[in-house]
Amino acid sequence: MHSTSEEAVHAALAGRLAAIDGAIGRLEAAVGAPAEIDVAEVLEPAIAHVRETMRAYLAAAGDKAAPAPDADVLEVWKALVKGDPAWNAIRDSCRELVYYRNCLAAARRDALPAAAQRMAVRLARHVHLYVRTRCVREGRVAD
Repeated sequence: MHSTSEEAVHAALAGRLAAIDGAIGRLEAAVGAPAEIDVAEVLEPAIAHVRETMRAYLAAAGDKAAPAPDADVLEVWKALVKGDPAWNAIRDSCRELVYYRNCLAAARRDALPAAAQRMAVRLARHVHLYVRTRCVREGRVAD
């Protein structure tokens, strides 16, 4: 049986994950629309959703210190993986998003994959599903 405070933490986590899920869903709809959307329009929101998903897990688990709220997505990932190599499963997704951001910053759109906007959103969805599935498996959120 969970304590009341533990139930509150789990409810907060479920709420945060549901909100992020909805936000990623809106990005999915945007990149799936007939009018082509530019990667620059979805990349930063996708990265923010990945960062927020990982931060939500860190807050709920409570066993690791979360980096500053403005920390880069890779810094948040590093906080997760410390002492738990299972989080390496999402490393490449996080790194790919940072690569896209670096390509845009360097004006190297030619180095981006085809349909980078769709890939950015898929990467965000992948991380979200991985974290949510782990939360379900750990009993932090209901399936």
